Amino acid sequence: MKNIFLVLISFLAISIYGQKTIDFQSKDGLMITADLYEATDSDSFIVLFHQAGWSRGEYMEIAPKLTKMGYNCLAVDQRSGMIVNERLNHTAREAKKEGKKTEFIDAYQDVEAAIAFVKKTYQPKKLIIWGSSYSSSLVLKYAGDHPNDINGVLSFSPGEYFGKKNYISSSATNIKSPVFITSAKKEKKNWSGIYEAIVSDKKQFFLPETDGNHGSRALWERFSDNESYWKAVKGFLETI
Repeated sequence: MKNIFLVLISFLAISIYGQKTIDFQSKDGLMITADLYEATDSDSFIVLFHQAGWSRGEYMEIAPKLTKMGYNCLAVDQRSGMIVNERLNHTAREAKKEGKKTEFIDAYQDVEAAIAFVKKTYQPKKLIIWGSSYSSSLVLKYAGDHPNDINGVLSFSPGEYFGKKNYISSSATNIKSPVFITSAKKEKKNWSGIYEAIVSDKKQFFLPETDGNHGSRALWERFSDNESYWKAVKGFLETI
């Protein structure tokens, strides 16, 4: 009876937040784990990628708010990461078991695979990609490498983190879709060159009046300035 009760509670929790865990393959065959948050009667999708050392758990608080705004969300474990909010990065765990490289740059194929999976499986009419820290750079690279494949990109604290000169900026010059960049106030110097490289007139950035925070965690309720970030994000999404 106790086991049945626990299963029922787990089912209700998933139902409330519209969240379930799924797996699909990366480009090299590695199994990727992701959390799917489903919105009601929506054909719009946001694919969410986490920051360094973390997991899809970065979006446990953020994704449900986005679903209420009408977006299905897929929060992805990339192979470069570990754990956050008690949610282990399963993709990184499997990559280590298989002896695969797990540097930031190695996760780009996971970004490509996750977006391809969403496009093929759900065929959304609107597709937005969203990254945090190193993955926020990778989503900008994707937007430049595949300029006709997405409808918008949000980048939280990007930079040239990959040991290659202008690795992100060189791709950013080809971006056509609307772009939103934000970060902690002191981090602007990390991404100003990338922002300048984007020639599209559909770009915008936001810096808080406070010190702010690094990555998508800037939206977490525990930070007193989260509402200013949310206001900027919602304003951008309304333009797409």
